[in-house]
Amino acid sequence: MIAPGRIPGPPFYHALPGRMSQTSIERLREYLAQLPPQAQALLMREFERALERGQDTAVATLVLEQLRKIVRKSEADDASPPRTDDLSRLLFQVLEPFLVEAGAPVRVGQIRRSSLHPIWQWLGRDGAPDKVNEFEAALARMPADNAGQVEALASKLQAVAADAIFELTGPGGGDKSRALARVGPPNVIEDLYSIGAVLQVREAIAALNEKLPRFLRAFGDSQIASVTSALNIPVLQTPQMLPFALSMVVQRMTAPWQIIRLAIKIAASDDEIRVAATPYGVAVTIALHDLSRVAAILRMDIKRGHFDNVADNLKTLHDGVRGLRTELDLRNDSAWGKQLTSIRADISNALQSEIDSVPGRVRRILRQRPEKDIPPGARIDSTEVEEAVALIDFVATCRNYASELAINEVTLRTYSDLQQYVERSTEQLVQALRAADHKVRTYRQQQVQAAIRFCQVLFGDDYASLMSRAAENALTGERKSSRASG
Repeated sequence: MIAPGRIPGPPFYHALPGRMSQTSIERLREYLAQLPPQAQALLMREFERALERGQDTAVATLVLEQLRKIVRKSEADDASPPRTDDLSRLLFQVLEPFLVEAGAPVRVGQIRRSSLHPIWQWLGRDGAPDKVNEFEAALARMPADNAGQVEALASKLQAVAADAIFELTGPGGGDKSRALARVGPPNVIEDLYSIGAVLQVREAIAALNEKLPRFLRAFGDSQIASVTSALNIPVLQTPQMLPFALSMVVQRMTAPWQIIRLAIKIAASDDEIRVAATPYGVAVTIALHDLSRVAAILRMDIKRGHFDNVADNLKTLHDGVRGLRTELDLRNDSAWGKQLTSIRADISNALQSEIDSVPGRVRRILRQRPEKDIPPGARIDSTEVEEAVALIDFVATCRNYASELAINEVTLRTYSDLQQYVERSTEQLVQALRAADHKVRTYRQQQVQAAIRFCQVLFGDDYASLMSRAAENALTGERKSSRASG
């Protein structure tokens, strides 16, 4: 058993949330899957609390994602219906497409996952306690093989919860501030009405889910027409619900920024004033918010030295910024125009600062120090070399997106400087290796090996192999010379 309040860690726990490969994630999932259900539930609660406190958000998000996949698969494999302790999950399952983890910025069409627990507690305590108890008893009596009854029960529970929420949040006499305060903090209150609204139109949400194409890879005219038809459900066309409907569309899209094409189609114009005048103008707000979120993730990854997802995020940002700039006629002084300009500036500043630092990192490793300044047993830190390799690759990746992200000049200059410096330094280090004193030869060899790794990124495998053979010849020639003189 796991002691309350303690979170067990797999052997590789402390590697989180670093550069986890697919193999590491699979090992994590295997570790979590072999835990007993009670331990999995405890872990989920502990990590959810960590997210609410804003602690280790990257770790908690990753582990929660894997745990939820395991739990969902377990539920799918288990024919028996959920028991009493799963009643809240039945209630909130319709909200799953719209939930975001704690710490992430929330836009229209999204709900904080952390709001669900206090709202469930409020329903059982103040909102509809008799009904909740009644549903718990009904669920406990259900046979193990009647999924249809479980679904009907969930639908009734969702209707009751929606009514209770609207009774609290709707117009009415008296001061409701004290009753609202009993639900939870301001963030929870902010989500309360949206939760009630989604629960109220749960059947329309389910219908939209069935109608939407599974994947929207190229959001062209035919798919726009298909999605527009699927969205033609009156209760989903309200200002409150349309952002949620559009959020479901965004989740099916390979390029989420293309959601703006729906708004352009509805407005029959790319002029931002005409687009903003339609209810679908909120699609542009969603696209800009999501780009801003990706930019924030990119900045955080760069700050932490995590470059595994940088290329994907750069492509997403590049394509999104270019798409909004070319497909929408945005004014520089409009709210949307200013927001897009701010996103570009944030990306540019984050990238430029990191790009500027790369040559110095490379020079510290390859600098050809005089032999008298190299202490006995000196070594090159292999971790530092791999970090420099990742940074060089990062600069190379930035070249593909430099123009749209306003980093063209610094990227091209830095990449050119790196090529010239590494090429020259590699040749010099190979020559130095030929004549190196045996006391510093290991250090020089490690410098050459580092230089060859850098060459591989900058010039390709062929050139790296050529310099590797040159280094081997330098060592072989030095050993032959030593034997001949002996």
